[in-house]
Amino acid sequence: MSLGILSLIVAVLAATGFFLGRRFALAKVAGDARRLHSLPGYYGQTVFLFSAVPAFLVLGLWLLIQPLVVENHVAGMITPADIPEGSSVSLVMSDVRRIAEGIERVVSEGRMTEAELAAHDDIRGELASAGVALGNDVRPAVVEAARSYRDMSATGSLAMSVLVLALALAGMAFALRRISPEFRARNVTETFVRYLLIAASTVAILTTIGIVLSLVFETVHFFRLYPASKFFFNTVWNPQFRGGSDLGIWPLLWGTMYVSVIALLVSVPVGIFAAIYLAEYASKKVRAVAKPLIEILAGIPTIVYGLFALITVGPILRDFFAQPLGLGSSSSSVMTAGLVMGIMLIPFVSSLSDDIINAVPQSLRDGSYGLGATQSETVKQVILPAALPGIVGAILLAASRAIGETMIVVLGAGAAAKMSLNPFDAMTTVTVKIVSQLTGDTEFASPETLVAFALGLTLFVFTLGLNILALYIVRKYREQYE
Repeated sequence: MSLGILSLIVAVLAATGFFLGRRFALAKVAGDARRLHSLPGYYGQTVFLFSAVPAFLVLGLWLLIQPLVVENHVAGMITPADIPEGSSVSLVMSDVRRIAEGIERVVSEGRMTEAELAAHDDIRGELASAGVALGNDVRPAVVEAARSYRDMSATGSLAMSVLVLALALAGMAFALRRISPEFRARNVTETFVRYLLIAASTVAILTTIGIVLSLVFETVHFFRLYPASKFFFNTVWNPQFRGGSDLGIWPLLWGTMYVSVIALLVSVPVGIFAAIYLAEYASKKVRAVAKPLIEILAGIPTIVYGLFALITVGPILRDFFAQPLGLGSSSSSVMTAGLVMGIMLIPFVSSLSDDIINAVPQSLRDGSYGLGATQSETVKQVILPAALPGIVGAILLAASRAIGETMIVVLGAGAAAKMSLNPFDAMTTVTVKIVSQLTGDTEFASPETLVAFALGLTLFVFTLGLNILALYIVRKYREQYE
């Protein structure tokens, strides 16, 4: 049974339970809802929750655990003699999965039964006809492992379907049996929903922990293959993919910071001034038109900004600034990416700053005007200090967005990993190299691929440091008002 059909059946059972629960509750009191402790709908909701939530919870956990169990068992069947020279267990397991899919396709299309396929002399040809290309170095043990992989997956899927449907029916029966006029259905439902909300809020925390742990584990694996001292102190980035690689992070950090600083120098002043104008000076008609127009910038895909940088901004900077000043002849440069990225970040700063400024109490403005301050003095000495935490938060959001941007840098700044003060030189960033190191046919266990996790963890720590610094600044200079 497919996952979609199973989920649909559980949803239908839960919906049926809702109507049955409501009808049972009314039947207990001969249709007089006033004799019930809770409204009839709460009884239906109780049956719905007991039918759906445990079933979907087990379904989600099963989908997470089954692949790990099956792959660990099948990987144990692969001996070192079954791994071709120059390959690895992960690559052999990829073959196992592809062969298992091919066997399933051949059997499901009715070309052969499992017994016929197992006894067939040319299983390689049959799988090739099903769209599975096998190399000459695929050993017979790998084919057997694929059969075991398919059998275990099928058995696990069947067991999952039976267990999930049994839980849904058992939950429905349990909830229906509890229905009575004295049953506190509303209390049970609200408690159930409260725990669901707590679980939902916990997902964000667990996701963050999972991301950090995955980065840490792979980074530790990388530093076992490549010295940490060279990674953090080497100023050369030159991955060779055949040994002798230089994987120093400083050229990438330099390019990331250089592009981000230029972007913030463009976006922060423009964004804050735009927010001050919209919040304090613009009329309602002007604000109604200007604010949506500014926010449209946030909805433009970054690939469009990258094309704009490559086709328009880059050539303009090259022809009117770089070449006349003798600073370069390439349209791909840090300045190109920084300017375009700054334009993209303007709505991040202006919209959030505008909302924060509007949230400053009107009484502060009135008090300032009552003391004789002008509007500009009120903005500078009262409104901006009161809105400082929110404005710093907007700037931090823009900085994080700039540090994590990829497409604009690829098209606007190039891919050269070097350290230079010339803003018209082509450079690259950490995020661009993370993408480039994880794409291609390089073996995953190689240092040139695992370095992407070390880059990601470094970027995470750097961004965390920026947030801690911002919190310190906000707490030190924040104005407190009663």
